[in-house]
Amino acid sequence: MKLHLLGVRGSTPAPGADFSRYGGHTSCVAVTADGDDRPTLVLDAGTGLRSLTTLLAGASFDGSIVLSHLHWDHMQGIPFFAAGDRDDARADLYVPAQEGRSGRDLLAQSFAPPAFPITPEGLRGTWGFHALEPGTHEIERFTVRAAEIAHKGGRTYGIRVDDERGSVAYLPDHAPAAGVADELLEMLEGVDVLLHDAQFLEGERPVAVDYGHATVQDAVRLGEQCGAATVVLFHHSPARTDAALDDIAGWSAGLSSAVEVVVAREGATLDVGRSPA
Repeated sequence: MKLHLLGVRGSTPAPGADFSRYGGHTSCVAVTADGDDRPTLVLDAGTGLRSLTTLLAGASFDGSIVLSHLHWDHMQGIPFFAAGDRDDARADLYVPAQEGRSGRDLLAQSFAPPAFPITPEGLRGTWGFHALEPGTHEIERFTVRAAEIAHKGGRTYGIRVDDERGSVAYLPDHAPAAGVADELLEMLEGVDVLLHDAQFLEGERPVAVDYGHATVQDAVRLGEQCGAATVVLFHHSPARTDAALDDIAGWSAGLSSAVEVVVAREGATLDVGRSPA
């Protein structure tokens, strides 16, 4: 599969010259299945979702979007996603199930007047809204597993996506210091690519705890625990400039001899999976 990093920031977009190289859009990763020419699965729908319209090069979206949770920076791109807001578009949106509410009603908590001008029904095309339970699901030819993880402010999932050749795990908002369940480690075991929250540094640990996030070191340690091949540091602080991320890239690569560590950059494409035998 191929991963398209369309938004790698957390909390709020970060515009301006100091953030241009790593990008200012919030969390969004598009996934193209092996053999396909365009993405059919999207992980989170932050402001980076707008860039998927350009990636689709005039085509309407026909696929599914899975949200890790419903904080603004992970769903704000939905009503501004031009390729999904067309009469010929089809989008199935999955949100973490909670409180016995429908997927539509969970989304509408912040996607309806007076918080926003339209409700989910105002989107053009064929949209389905689903409350996703933890466990294993078949979505757009991928095996998608969801497990509840520690993060503040509503149910949050860690997500693993597998196809016949490779695997990626996506945990953009996660507080490993609050505890990592054996179930989660089992889900992550041997993953090829772990995209993980790395919003804070060790010297910022008190803030990370307050906000329910991870440090760079937390992300690398979890990668080692689960046997990931590559850890991609993700969900950068909106205050972390390009120069600061360059610095992190310089020293984080030496944090582990067991896993490759890279810093997520908006617009990057990652090939995931084993070559056929």
